[in-house]
Amino acid sequence: MTQSANIPSPIGRRRPGWWYPYIYVGVFGVVLAVNLIFMYSAVHTFTGLSTDQAYDKGLKYNQEIQAAKQQQALGWTVTTEVRAKDPAANAAHNADIIVTFLDKEGKPVTGLEGKADFIRPTSEGHDSSAPVAEQGQGRYMVAAALPLGGQWELEVIARRGDVSYQFAQRIYLP
Repeated sequence: MTQSANIPSPIGRRRPGWWYPYIYVGVFGVVLAVNLIFMYSAVHTFTGLSTDQAYDKGLKYNQEIQAAKQQQALGWTVTTEVRAKDPAANAAHNADIIVTFLDKEGKPVTGLEGKADFIRPTSEGHDSSAPVAEQGQGRYMVAAALPLGGQWELEVIARRGDVSYQFAQRIYLP
């Protein structure tokens, strides 16, 4: 009997760990697939438009800086108070928003005319505007009837003659 008859043949057996390279290939394949899904989603869901009429607004940039300096020189103090109405009474989310304007000396600013814009920060198509009505003693009321509750960006523009004042504040309606 020869010695070679007792040695097993290496052709029919695999070495331990033969499948380790397939793990690496599989992990990188999953990472590649997830990245491709994210890239597809990013390209197909973003409209590319973050600001309407960006070019025109860019041309007016220096005018905006000058208006901001003039507004700061006024030294006005503006406060807002949101008085939510009962949402069960109406399908809309109603609120009275009281905006108070005080000058440098703390005296009420009267005779302003303006409007308030309500901008939904999370979705398009729900924005609206409402007039600003003077209540006296520097207090102005905006009657808001918005289709959705939650956070809104309130932008108020008030004017009296050549004087213009604008501000923005995040508000919450239940």
